Amino acid sequence: MGTHPAQRGQYFDLLYFLAWRDVRVRYKQSLLGIGWAVILPVSMMLVFTFVLSRAVTLPTSPGERLPYALYAFAGLVPWTYFSMSLSGCMQSLVANRNLVTKVYCPRELFPFSSIASSTVDFGISLVVLACLMVYFRMTGAWVPDSSAWSVASFAAFPLLLLLQLMLTAGAGLVLAMGNLFYRDVRPMFTIGIQLLMFLSAVVIPVPSHDTLSGFLIRLNPLVSLMQGYRSVLLRGEFPPAADVLHAAFFGVTMLALGWVLFQRLSHRFAERI
Repeated sequence: MGTHPAQRGQYFDLLYFLAWRDVRVRYKQSLLGIGWAVILPVSMMLVFTFVLSRAVTLPTSPGERLPYALYAFAGLVPWTYFSMSLSGCMQSLVANRNLVTKVYCPRELFPFSSIASSTVDFGISLVVLACLMVYFRMTGAWVPDSSAWSVASFAAFPLLLLLQLMLTAGAGLVLAMGNLFYRDVRPMFTIGIQLLMFLSAVVIPVPSHDTLSGFLIRLNPLVSLMQGYRSVLLRGEFPPAADVLHAAFFGVTMLALGWVLFQRLSHRFAERI
């Protein structure tokens, strides 16, 4: 049986409430408040620029000038969104144990609300990225090829975002269950997410296709997403079709896998909290 439209509206309202509650709790007693949404990626950009800017050779087109700081920040913005969303998803069932055990609602709303709350930070970071793009262009440090920009390239941004959300939602459902059943998932995630950043073309370009390491790293769908975001935002180009299809395959597969496992195991959640 399908869900009644009124129930769907109630579930959407609950999703909005949970997401907005997470945002308020995260910044309510913070001195800088929502400013942390800017400080985190900017501070990481400054650190990596100081450490890696002279050691990293960026993959640029002939005549293109791309500052490392802009390259790094364009990767850190979607990466921070991804990692913060997964961290929230992982804790979502445990943090809402009273609601999980006493209120009837789709349990997937809890990890999804963590993704929704992280979207606020993502939007703010995009504004900062836009300001950086204007700054580097006005100072002459970044000279993009204006002739490459098109409506199609901008239309690719929501497509990339959708693929990232599918990948994040699927992985988030799995992490939420894993942390509920096995509490050592949390420290494993903390270590793994830090290592994954350096294997996802966030701050370090991917090695050449001709190397084994380059081939293996490019199997990571996050590499396709990061390179796609840079193509759209920094070059005004539509991402290569192979990258889009690669990210789409993993996004759909991860979401389907996470959804099926979540539905099959959700009846055991109450007894494990």
